[in-house]
Order: sequence, then structure tokens, then C-alpha cells
Amino acid sequence: MVDKLTEFKSANTDLPETNKLWPLYGAGYENLGRSDQPIEVEMPVPGPDELLVRHDAVSLCFSDIKIIRKGEEHPRIYRTMNEVPVVQGHEVAMTVVVVGENLKDKYTVGDRLTVQPDIYMDGIGYAYGYEIQGGLSLYNIIDQRVLNGDGGSYLLPVQPTTGYAESALSEPWACVIAAYAQSYRTGIKHGGKTWIIGQPGFSGDFTISAGFDSQSHPDTLLLTEVPRKFNVWLNERAAELDIQVIDVPGRSAPPVTEIDDIILLGGNPDSVERVGPFLNRHGVLAILDNTPLSRKVAIDIGRVHYNGWLYIGGTSADIASVYQEVPVRTELKSGGKAWFVGAGGPMGRMHVQRAIQMNHGPAGILCTDISDSRLTDLSESFGPEADSKGIELICLNPVNTQAYEDGIRQYFPDGFDDIVVLAPVVTVIEDAAAHLTNNGVMNVFAGLAPGTLADLDLSDSYLRNTRIFGHTGSTTEDMKRMLDQVECGLLSSNQSVAAVGSLNAAKAGFIRMEKGDLPGKIVIYPHIKELPLTPLADLKKCLPSVHALLKKSREWTVEAEQEFLRLMLP
Repeated sequence: MVDKLTEFKSANTDLPETNKLWPLYGAGYENLGRSDQPIEVEMPVPGPDELLVRHDAVSLCFSDIKIIRKGEEHPRIYRTMNEVPVVQGHEVAMTVVVVGENLKDKYTVGDRLTVQPDIYMDGIGYAYGYEIQGGLSLYNIIDQRVLNGDGGSYLLPVQPTTGYAESALSEPWACVIAAYAQSYRTGIKHGGKTWIIGQPGFSGDFTISAGFDSQSHPDTLLLTEVPRKFNVWLNERAAELDIQVIDVPGRSAPPVTEIDDIILLGGNPDSVERVGPFLNRHGVLAILDNTPLSRKVAIDIGRVHYNGWLYIGGTSADIASVYQEVPVRTELKSGGKAWFVGAGGPMGRMHVQRAIQMNHGPAGILCTDISDSRLTDLSESFGPEADSKGIELICLNPVNTQAYEDGIRQYFPDGFDDIVVLAPVVTVIEDAAAHLTNNGVMNVFAGLAPGTLADLDLSDSYLRNTRIFGHTGSTTEDMKRMLDQVECGLLSSNQSVAAVGSLNAAKAGFIRMEKGDLPGKIVIYPHIKELPLTPLADLKKCLPSVHALLKKSREWTVEAEQEFLRLMLP
């Protein structure tokens, strides 16, 4: 007799007459589902150029909470939700159950897949779990937006031996991996817009030794109060290179916006705050100076995260050399000191796990969180492995002010080479930035809304060569890289699982996730029998044979998942 798991994997079974899903009709939990339950709708039928997939596992993400909070005000929602509700779930494992006639040469029933949710078609975003129905449904149609979008196919094949949770967790893990594989321009953007701004009373023998020649140069050059000698040189070079030059009398209303490079000849906090908002996506603001700024500068930390803005600086009068001082390093410094702010949450744990398990990682790691229970679980989960690799792992709660401050002074008196911020709190970012050491970098991984200002000492960018950058999302290539690491046994994404449940448990999962007391990710299995949200430790009571297959009685495994599905599939 074929067991339920083998039958489930084959996907060669009769389909139900109806589909089941969680609709979100607007902002607020009261608009999630009907009477706190998912609803049944007509079973979708794929066309000749479409697939019907079964959602096997869905990992809940805090981004889902943002949709619940904002509803139609969310920037990725373009429709009237009361009429066409959103079905969330973008971290998902799926299996093909019906193949459209025109796709039978590419897909077969039983193919295991996951999806890169950041889907674009004709330049319009149709993210999975946002504009496209997501994983909190039993079944879904995969159409040409996913199969043949601007980035080609957004589906990724998954090996049959890979766990369903492992597959669903490839997207958040890919975001973590991508955070350390970024690169930044080391020169003025070729073909872009550059604005050079002088400061009253500040002069120097300015030049641009590279990146302003026939091989590479901006197309548009804006000039404001540039010292006379440098102004003449720029205009002469621009004429040779056919660069449009625009004289801009002030700093408040340049005639063009979305500027790629803004270069300040002399540090001035007021100027930085005034011109910064004109930066284009992935824009760079460079400060040339050798004396401290008179005060901290309010910068849009939300756009540092979402738009990839970068603030750099240097003491040289050569603009090209200031750009070349940008640290290429976005990877954690080998043998350095790393601080993970908000380390106890699901994403924080992923960063910490990676830092401990990577080759040539940091020698010291500070984990901070406002939950003692999450810090304790973090220490119990990763402490022994850190010890075995000679890594000093320190966990501190900033709520315990004196112990927190004493701990930083005792263990990390010289500051940090790397700070990764996973808590979307402005004061936390401002406090952490002050602890960067020379040449240190801070990654604002947590997303704050664009327009959120943080007061930072940008003098450090040119006097101590520190850098603050942000990161959001992942690419299909990032997800492929992540899946390869899982399938080769280099990284266990299953270590991120904290609780499991059936489709009906999704709403409780969101509420529990927002409460923030679980030390990891919640994974929903849409096709199992009714199971309330269940932390892994509680499986010992309700599903002891599953608990027995957990690693160290605390970590989800492929073997535990298989036993779980054998018992829980209807």
C-alpha cells in the first residue's frame, strides 16, 4: 500500500472541487478571512499556457504583517481589496499538479518548484502574495507573468530530496545571502547626472583623476558655487566630452531630479539635508572635507534601505579617489567583530547562523534583542557551535541598560567592524552607528518607511572611512545560490523553523509573529489535517514521533517533516 507521503509527492491524485484560501479584504485582522477562517472558492482551471500548482508549505514573513497593517496603502497593492482581496504568502514551496497543453515540453506533474516572488511584467510589479495570489491557498494558477516575465521565468526547480520547509525558506534565506554580496560604484556614474556643490569659505585644489574622460563620464553636470579654478576645468572638460552643463544657483530646487551623484566640496549639514532627497535610486552622496561636521545629519534611512542610497566621504581633493575609498567589502570581516541588532527574531537568527557557519567569519559576535527568552534560545541554539569554532558569542538585552553598556565595553571596547541592523527602530540605528570602528560598515537590513530620518554623524564617512548602506530583497540568482547551498548540505535552512500549523492556523501565526516571542519562522502546511499553531517543543506532546526526529530535540529536519506529513496528510 502506497503511504500518504509517497502519494502526495507524486501529485498524481484527483483534485478537489474547490480551492481554499485566506483572503485579505483590507487593512486590519478583521479583514483577514471570514469569521476568522479561510474561505472556499471555485477551483481554478489552467489555460494552455499556464500551470496549476499545489502549495506545499508557506513560511510567514513580517512583510505580510505590513500588508495587513496598510491594506490598499501598501505600495505593492494596486487594486481595491474589498473587490479583489489579496492572498498572502510569498515564501512558498509548490508542486505542479496540472500542466497546460503548450507547456508539456517544459513541465510535468510532480515537478517541485519554488518562486522568486519579486515578479515584473512590462515594468510593473506583480509580486507573489501581493498582486498575484500567494501561498496561503491550496492551489494556484501560474501564468505568463511568472513563466515569462521581464526576468524570464521566476520559477526555480527544487530537488525531490529537499524538504518542503527548506524550499519555502529559500526566499528569506536568499535575502540574507544577498545582503553580503552587494557591490557599489567606485566612480561617478557613466551616462548619469552629477551635481557638484561648493561651500562658502571652503576651497581646495579639486580635481577628478578618473571617471571624467572619454571612456566614462556623466551626461549631465550641475554646478553650484563651485570654486572658480575647478569650475573652469569642469566646463572645459565638459565641452570636450559633450556633457550638458547646468548652473544651479541654489540647493533647494535643481532643474533636474533623480541625480545619480551629489558631490559636496566641503561638509555642511544643512546642505546634506537639503540636497540628499534629490538622489536617484542607488545614488551616491560624497563629502570632501577634513574637519568634523558641526552637527549630526538627518538622513532618510528608509531610502538608504529601499533605494540603495550611499553616503561616502574622503579627505582628498581628488573626487575619484574618494569614490575608490568606498569599501568593496559588504561581507563580514574575517576575524572581525560583528554586531547583530535585533538578533533574536527570525531574520536575525539567520544572519547569526550564517556568521557562525561561514568560512573565515568574525571572531566575535554580539547579539542584542529586547527579549531575554529569544536571546536564551539563540545562545542555546548556536552557542556550542560558536564555541567549537573559537567564536566569542555574547548576548545582551539593551533593556538591562547597565549590563548592556558594561558588556559592550568589556567585550567590544574598540567597536565593531560590521553592524547589521534587524530592528526597524531609528534610535537603535543611531545608537549602533556610533559604535562603528575605523573602516567599519553598517548594513540597515530592517526596512523603515521611506521618509524616516535618522541623525547620524557623517563626519565618520570621511574621517574614519565608515559606511552605512541598506539592503532589501533578493534575485532569482540569489535564490538559486541559496538552494544549491541547502541541497549540497552547506547550510540548513530548517534551523530557522520555530512552529508549524495547518492552513487554518495562518491568522494565529500572523498574530503570534507580530507578538514577537517565537525564536524563528512559522511554516504553514496547507494540505494537512487541522493543526493549531504548534511550537516545535510542543510536538513532544501531540506528535511524539515527529519530535523524536528533531535534531537536538529543537531543530526541524527533513526526516521530522516526512513523519509529520505521513501522520497529518488526510
